[in-house]
Amino acid sequence: MTEMTTADDPRMAPAGDAARLLRGAGLRPTRQRLALARLLFAEGDRHVTAERLHEEAVASQVPVSLATVYNTLHQFTEAGLLRAVAVEGAKTYFDTNTSNHFHFFCEDSADLLDIDTSAIRIEGLPEAPDGKVISRVDVLVRLVDKDS
Repeated sequence: MTEMTTADDPRMAPAGDAARLLRGAGLRPTRQRLALARLLFAEGDRHVTAERLHEEAVASQVPVSLATVYNTLHQFTEAGLLRAVAVEGAKTYFDTNTSNHFHFFCEDSADLLDIDTSAIRIEGLPEAPDGKVISRVDVLVRLVDKDS
């Protein structure tokens, strides 16, 4: 997987460009969206849950409810700024790397890690039904500590 630079990917732009990022995705840059976008995209690619982002917002003195964080993450996903990765039933991580890639899920720590795309080869996919095309393939490899 090739590394993106700020010039290649506007989502990795400095925090001051959050308004431009949101407008470019068709979203109105409200105060809360701007604050959450700065938290999400300031440090490059990452995986975050709504609860974790809410904790970061509270720690940064951003007055936002957990419901608003959930709504904003879903809006960012629909706008193409994030990729949702379902891990367990109701447990969803939001990935700032929207490229086609795969994940390790560490069951002991609940961490989600990227897998280098060259490390997995997928063969034998079924043909999509008439009128449909495959948009992406999700691979989640679960890990536990050796001593577990």
